[in-house]
Amino acid sequence: MELVEKELIKYLKSIGLEVHTSTKARGHQGFYLKNRIDISKNIPKNRIMPTLLHEFAHFVHCELEPLMPRNGGSLEVLFDTDNAKQFEKELITVTHFVDTNSKCERLEQHKKLIKDRILAYEEIIKSRYPKFMRSKKFKEFDKYIKKSNARYLLKYDRVKLVTGVLFKKVQMLSIDNIEKDFCDMPVEFAAYIRLKSCQKRQARISARINRLKKYYCSPAELFARFVEGLYLDDVKVKISAPQTYSRFFQLLESNYYRYLPDVIEKFYSPKSL
Repeated sequence: MELVEKELIKYLKSIGLEVHTSTKARGHQGFYLKNRIDISKNIPKNRIMPTLLHEFAHFVHCELEPLMPRNGGSLEVLFDTDNAKQFEKELITVTHFVDTNSKCERLEQHKKLIKDRILAYEEIIKSRYPKFMRSKKFKEFDKYIKKSNARYLLKYDRVKLVTGVLFKKVQMLSIDNIEKDFCDMPVEFAAYIRLKSCQKRQARISARINRLKKYYCSPAELFARFVEGLYLDDVKVKISAPQTYSRFFQLLESNYYRYLPDVIEKFYSPKSL
């Protein structure tokens, strides 16, 4: 750990914060709760300082809104205004360059890939059943599947079937081996099973994207990444979020953010600030 990081930790402890650097931080790089900051012992060295500042920003926020850990806080309080919408878009832009994971690009790409597969399977089905619609029952398939163990693949991608009492028979089924396990199944029906599997995966990916976006766009996280961004590249923050930057420093100079002026003065680059 570098000297500047040790000095920041020393300062944080001097204002009453508990700081731990040898935990797993609940699976994150850092974590803040009830005047305690945990920094993961597995964190890359170049991420220690930004993460400390990020978690410290949560502490500063809690000084303004004690219920922030429960409700995520509000931009109105953070920027002492009735019109916080003007800052939200800028803060999201800052968040995207501070943490590229916030864009959910890999998940969006995966979602598009799944969507393309769904369309491909739909084309296979429509080649024989042109009136097929995903939103309606596929009667021909429903009639066929009632008599087939393949019906279990509509709920699970892989299934272990155990039959028999005295002499048990174990059969492993998978959507990857439909043609091998069910030689008599029409290709359109196999495509339909795979289409339904893709729809479930698409729903899971969409739900995950929505959860991540809700997390990244919460006022608490937007503010913490703004404070972190000022340390990483203050010039880029100023260009990306001019209104937010201006309002933040107005409030900073009036001591609206407790302890934050001291930290910026002591630990941020004087050239940029």
